[in-house]
Amino acid sequence: MNPTDEQTAAADGFRAGDHIALQAGAGTGKTTTLTFLARTTDRRGCYIAYNRAIAQDARARFPSTVRCKTAHALAYAALGHRYTRRLNAPRRPAWQTGQALGITKALRVGDREITPKALSNATLRTVTRFCYTADEAITRHHVPHLRGLEDPDLHAQLAAHIVPFARKAWADLQHPDDGAVRFDHDHYLKIWALTQPRINADFLLLDEAQDTNPVVEQIFLAQREHAQLVMVGDSAQAIYHWRGAKDIMTGFDGTQLALSQSFRFGPDLALEANRWLRLADAPIRLTGTPAVPTELGPVTQPDAVLCRTNVGAMAQVMTLMAAGHRVALAGGGDSLQALALAARELKEGRRTHHPELILFPCWGDLQDYAAHDPAGRDLQPLVNLVDTHGTDAILTAVARLAPELHAQVTVSTAHKAKGREWPRVLIADDFARPKDDPTGDHPAPPAPPDPIDDAEARLAYVAVTRTRQCLDLGGLSWIHDHPDGSPPGPNPTLEGARLRF
Repeated sequence: MNPTDEQTAAADGFRAGDHIALQAGAGTGKTTTLTFLARTTDRRGCYIAYNRAIAQDARARFPSTVRCKTAHALAYAALGHRYTRRLNAPRRPAWQTGQALGITKALRVGDREITPKALSNATLRTVTRFCYTADEAITRHHVPHLRGLEDPDLHAQLAAHIVPFARKAWADLQHPDDGAVRFDHDHYLKIWALTQPRINADFLLLDEAQDTNPVVEQIFLAQREHAQLVMVGDSAQAIYHWRGAKDIMTGFDGTQLALSQSFRFGPDLALEANRWLRLADAPIRLTGTPAVPTELGPVTQPDAVLCRTNVGAMAQVMTLMAAGHRVALAGGGDSLQALALAARELKEGRRTHHPELILFPCWGDLQDYAAHDPAGRDLQPLVNLVDTHGTDAILTAVARLAPELHAQVTVSTAHKAKGREWPRVLIADDFARPKDDPTGDHPAPPAPPDPIDDAEARLAYVAVTRTRQCLDLGGLSWIHDHPDGSPPGPNPTLEGARLRF
């Protein structure tokens, strides 16, 4: 390869033994850069990949001196293999596990009755949330918040009841041969992390560092005493905070470098990406490649339609199917099928065990909550979709989904699109413009719209940088009329390839 000045700066810092945080914007060749670094040394390395597919691809690209593993694979080799018999155990309903733990009675919190099945579900989710953290013991802040119990005092009552059962479940999971709780891969990763493990390598490369679970962060940073640490990611693509992920790049004690030359798209799209990078207060701005003539404009036959929400994606699937297209849904339709089945149960007057809807006794109760409770407004699109099309039509559409290889168009949420690219992309209309401030009853000049939330700006940045040829801004085109959406100025943080924080 002919390295860019930024890649050369990264190689210089790596050869000097610096601990490095490498901010790599969309399409800037982060994996190519990491392999370039690895080939500059004969030292033994370990590349920690975000998932198994990335690790398998990396093995073909990195030199033999570098092991390419996920954190789970490292944990399995160290001690997870001891739990193989439990990993192969059949699935069982949460309520059966709850019974084995002693959850046999309902709990009343405020005006809600929480059934033993709901308590069992919350207990197992508490253990899962604990496994994502760097904490040493299960406490009340690991207990998930349930819809309808948003009040802190009510949540505290629930947590006081759940924590003892969750601790009992965690104790059960320590036994290698048998137990009541179904053992999964996150359990042995957490057990390994609690042993304060040492990874046998001279340097470590951590990919997707902006979306690192605290438990993986703890393992990685603990190697600093004996190994050189290099993390790579894009802080502007940190879009998984809602499920416990953490951007560990900007606060990292090491040399901060950047890759800002995108090889995926041209200058026009880089300008659009930089608009969102500025709104997200990101530490880098991108430069497009002139030889890649990416266009912004209408796309009548997109290869991908990117949506803000799962429900928005389902609406797009149904619209495209009605127009006769073969449609794929990135990640499959399991989560939407589960929501539709839960809605059907509520509409039939039966309780559901779906974790998002578990406290609602019927569909009408959910409709009222979505329409009138501020905490439930994000459920309104689901209610509208079900009320408009019915659960049977949604389930039929899910059953008709095509594999991506055989589809004419792929529908995806922006979250599931991260790390992917398509030739022609259309942004769906469920990326909502910030609402205008109310002006009261008296005539007055319209108040300026609400500022753009930085989390929404990061998600928009991910969406607009997925294309190689043509982007239809569609549902994000309002940014050009928003007072905060003016074109970005010069990069305020880049000084050569080195960042200042």
